[in-house]
Amino acid sequence: MEKVSIFDVADYYLSKGSMTHKKLQKLCYYTKAWALALYDEDIMPDYQFEAWVHGPVNPELYEKYKGYGRKEIEEKPSNKTFSADLVGLMEDVWYAYADLSGDALEALTHSEAPWKNARHGLKTEESGWKAISNKDMHDFYLEQYHHEQGE
Repeated sequence: MEKVSIFDVADYYLSKGSMTHKKLQKLCYYTKAWALALYDEDIMPDYQFEAWVHGPVNPELYEKYKGYGRKEIEEKPSNKTFSADLVGLMEDVWYAYADLSGDALEALTHSEAPWKNARHGLKTEESGWKAISNKDMHDFYLEQYHHEQGE
């Protein structure tokens, strides 16, 4: 699968509709996580997610959209072409998570091991910038996949 910029992935999701910055962060996080789990590939190797108070956050994406605060980022067309495999993955992520709000996605990530492991030792509202481990993402979501498949 090809390597991509987090901004290209974000634009793909924004081409589907407006959304909050928090929701956009989580969709990009799940795209990276599921690529690690299902394809054993880091499709965004230049972009790490950190375990912030409100869930996984990529600092570069945060910098680009922080000015929106809690307001929705407007829908915009994406002119980037992706491989069929990557489009399939992003569509699967969209199908699985698009109906959830940013707050619901935050709660979901807070219940999952990769974010919890990176937050180990921090209080609930304590700032933290520790990277979420690619291995933790791979292992956790692969286990989730096998569980969902009844394996």
